[in-house]
Amino acid sequence: MTTLLELVSEIVEAHASVTSMTTEELLAEIRLVHDALKKLEEGQALNISDVEEQKPELSAKKSIRNKEIICLVCGKGGMKTLSRHLSTAHGMTPGEYRKQFGIPGKQPLAAKSFSEERRKLATEHKLADNLAKAREARKAKLAGSAGKAQKKAAKSGAAKPAKPGKA
Repeated sequence: MTTLLELVSEIVEAHASVTSMTTEELLAEIRLVHDALKKLEEGQALNISDVEEQKPELSAKKSIRNKEIICLVCGKGGMKTLSRHLSTAHGMTPGEYRKQFGIPGKQPLAAKSFSEERRKLATEHKLADNLAKAREARKAKLAGSAGKAQKKAAKSGAAKPAKPGKA
């Protein structure tokens, strides 16, 4: 029969093999799994609130790292962006996540290196210039169609006299 420590090491090893973890996260995971298995061995019921209380506290600012972003809901890390994880794993929108953890709306929910790479690509492909040109073209088109609509309304209003008796 395997011992408690062997079970803990197998579980944590399996989790660490698919999820990148810092040393602190690895130690917290070992403690969490050990405490949970110990409670089960003693016959105590395992509550989700017990597990959540032992999760290491991580600030919103520290969860957004250079090469990864860590979910503050479940503690999963190793992701470049958080939006898909939030919708699939937690059924949350990025707005709800930001509100829950007090993250500003302008703060991207992505690793810093990922955001920088996207910014570089956008600059290289001159996407900002293309966007500005498209906005100007749309603005001119809207102004042109609004002017045509006013002329058309003025023309149709002058050609048709108002019917008597109707206000």
